[in-house]
Amino acid sequence: MSPLELFAAAIGAISVWLSIRQVIWSWPTAIVNVVLYAIVFYEAKLYADMGLQVVYAALSVYGWYEWLHGGENRTELHVTRTGPRLGALLALIAVAGSVLLGTLLHRATDASLPFMDSALSSTSLVGQWMMTRKKLENWLVWSVVDVLYVGMFIYKGLYLTSALYAVFLALAVRGYGEWRRSMTVASAAARAAA
Repeated sequence: MSPLELFAAAIGAISVWLSIRQVIWSWPTAIVNVVLYAIVFYEAKLYADMGLQVVYAALSVYGWYEWLHGGENRTELHVTRTGPRLGALLALIAVAGSVLLGTLLHRATDASLPFMDSALSSTSLVGQWMMTRKKLENWLVWSVVDVLYVGMFIYKGLYLTSALYAVFLALAVRGYGEWRRSMTVASAAARAAA
């Protein structure tokens, strides 16, 4: 493990904790985190995950804006559920992305674990988009992804990153509970105001 991986892991944990608390600073810290991990994954030859960091950076800027102005009449965005139609569409996008990216990396690069890497990358993108829109179920997606990432990073010898994803898993479970409570409180307040 390198000092860079250690620093990236610390920033990542702080960013997820801020996301659970719905603190807007979660997004700028997320941008710093993805830049650091792009370098870590390049050195590990996990190219799908390296490329994923660029997309994460763009989604972080989008999420930063959406959390501030994505609500009704450009107000603060509140937590909502993912409907079945949107959930099915997001699942289809994750599967298609996994197959396409995995095939590309398998045929065109020396990527390690191209299909596993691609499946986790595609599903992570779906989870991150759901977080930018404050969809409650993003934490369920992250929980599944984090379990699989822990195993992949152990296999690749990125032990600190693996430990970080174990922490992310615990935070995702907590995030689901906290966001569900937040949604319940907001719904009760809306009903009282009606």
